[in-house]
Amino acid sequence: MFIKMTKSGKYEYCQVVHSYKEDGVTRHKVLFGLGRLDKIKNDTSIQSFAKKLLELSGAPTIASLDNISESEILNWGHIVYKKIWEEFGLDAILSRIASKTKIGYCLGSASFLMTLNHLLCPSSKLAAYNGQNKYMGLKETDLHQIYRSLDVLADAKEEIEAEIFEANKSLFNMEVDVVFYDVTTISFCSERSDDLKDFGFSKDGKPNKVQVVLGLVIDCYGRPVGYEIFSGNTFDAKTLPSALESLKRRFGIRKLIIVADKGISSKINLKEIEDAGYSYIFAYRLKQASEAIKTAALAGGYIDLEGQFLKYKVIDNAFKSVPKEHDLVQKIIITYSDARARKDKMDRDRAIEKAKELLKSPSKIKASNKRGAKKYIGAEDSDVNYFLNEDAINSDARFDGYYAIATNEVSISCEDAINAYHNLWKIEDSFRLMKSTLEVRPVFVWTPKRIKGHFVICFLAFLLARHIEYKLAKNNISASAEKIRQAINSLQFAKINIGTKPYLVKTQANELAHKILRILKIASPKNVTAAEDFSL
Repeated sequence: MFIKMTKSGKYEYCQVVHSYKEDGVTRHKVLFGLGRLDKIKNDTSIQSFAKKLLELSGAPTIASLDNISESEILNWGHIVYKKIWEEFGLDAILSRIASKTKIGYCLGSASFLMTLNHLLCPSSKLAAYNGQNKYMGLKETDLHQIYRSLDVLADAKEEIEAEIFEANKSLFNMEVDVVFYDVTTISFCSERSDDLKDFGFSKDGKPNKVQVVLGLVIDCYGRPVGYEIFSGNTFDAKTLPSALESLKRRFGIRKLIIVADKGISSKINLKEIEDAGYSYIFAYRLKQASEAIKTAALAGGYIDLEGQFLKYKVIDNAFKSVPKEHDLVQKIIITYSDARARKDKMDRDRAIEKAKELLKSPSKIKASNKRGAKKYIGAEDSDVNYFLNEDAINSDARFDGYYAIATNEVSISCEDAINAYHNLWKIEDSFRLMKSTLEVRPVFVWTPKRIKGHFVICFLAFLLARHIEYKLAKNNISASAEKIRQAINSLQFAKINIGTKPYLVKTQANELAHKILRILKIASPKNVTAAEDFSL
C-alpha cells in the first residue's frame, strides 16, 4: 500500500493505492482518494488520521516542535575515565577496603566522583556533590558519604598504592628500574598550624601560609608509584629515607635507581640509599666540590656524546659518609655544552644588573630575597659598605656551561645516566599537572586525616590523567592535560523531553575526543538515544 500522486489540470491529487500481483503482473487498485494536495495541507483531520495509523503500527511518534522541552547539558565523557578506573580494578580494590569497615555506602562511587571532579572540573568536595547530576548515569552520592570516604581512604592509602602498583605491573608488564623522586610544597589558605600543616620554606612563594610537604615517586613514563606527606616544616633531604623504606617494604622493588635533584643528595641520604641496596643518579654541586675535583673538571679531556650537542668526562670520587666511618664511592659525570654556557652567562648578567640596582639602595639589600643577585654583593664590615663582588662573579663564570651528576651505579653507561637525569623534568611536570590542571590546592578540608584522604584522591586523579597521556603518546599523539580535559568535557548530551519521554541528543565533540575514544576502544553513542537506553 502506498500514496500515489496524480495530476489533473493544474491540481495534484492524492490516492491510497493497493499494489498486488495477478498472473505474474503487478496491478494497482485505488482504495480511496484523499483529495487535492493543496486542500490536504494543514488539515487537522488528516494529521490525526495519520498519527493514529502510526500509533497502531507501532512506528515512532513524530514529535511536534511545540512538544519538545528545553535542553539540559550532560557530560558523558566521564566514561573514558570510568574505563581506566575499571582497568586498574579500582572498584574491586575499594570494595575490599570498604568491606573491612562499617560503612554502608559504595566507597568506589564516592571516590570516583571526587576523582572525576579533579579531572574535569576541579573544585571543592561540596561543589563536587552539588554538581554530580551533570554526569550522565553516575550513581548519586550523599555529601556525608564524600567526607566519610576521605577518612577511609586516608587509612587505606598504602594498600591502595600497593594494589595500583601491582595492577600497573600486570597491565603493562612493567619492570621498575628507574624512578624519579622530588619534593614540593602544598599550601593552605590558613595561618593555623597543627601536627601536619605547618610553616616552612614554601616552593610556591607563600611563606605566610601553612603547608604540607609532598614527596612523589614516579616511573620513567611519568606514572605515579607512590607518595608521602610530611609536616610543612620538613627539610627536603629528610623526606627521602621514608620514601626509600616505603619502596622497599611495600613494593618489593629489588633493583632501583633513584633520580633526584641536588636538594635530596645529602651524605646521609646517599648512605641510606646504599644501605637499602639501591642506586642513585643525583645532581652534583660542582661549584661546592673540592678544589681537586674542580681543577679536574676544568682541565679538558671531554668526550662528545653521540647525537647530542654535549660533551662529558668522568671523575671517580671517594668520600666519607655521615657517620664518617663509612666510605662511599661514586663517579661524577661532568657535562659541558655551549648552549648551557650561553644560558649561564645570560642568567648571571641578569643577576649582576639586579645586584647593581640593589647597591643603589643599600637599605634594601638586607631585606631583599633576590638570592641570585645578593651572592654578587660583598660587604667590608658585615652589613655595611656594600660593593659588587667581582671575585664571586669571576668564580662563577669559570663554570659556565658545566653541569655535573653523580651516581653509584657502576653498570650504567654515562649516556644512560645523563639521559635518565635529563628525564627528571617529568616529575617537575607532574607537580605542575597536580597543582594547576588537577588543582591539588587549595585544599578545602582541614583535619589531618581528611587532608591525607584528599591526597589519595589527588593520587588517583593523577594516575588516570597520566594513563591517558601514556596511551596517547603510544599512538604518537601529543596533548597537554588541559587539552585532554577540554576534549573529554566536549563529550556531551543535550537532554530533551519529547512529550513525556526523555531523549539524549549528542553534541559535537572535538577531534581529540574522538581520538581518545578510538584509542581506548570506547563506542560512541548514537546521535539520538532514549535516556532509558543509555548505560555506562
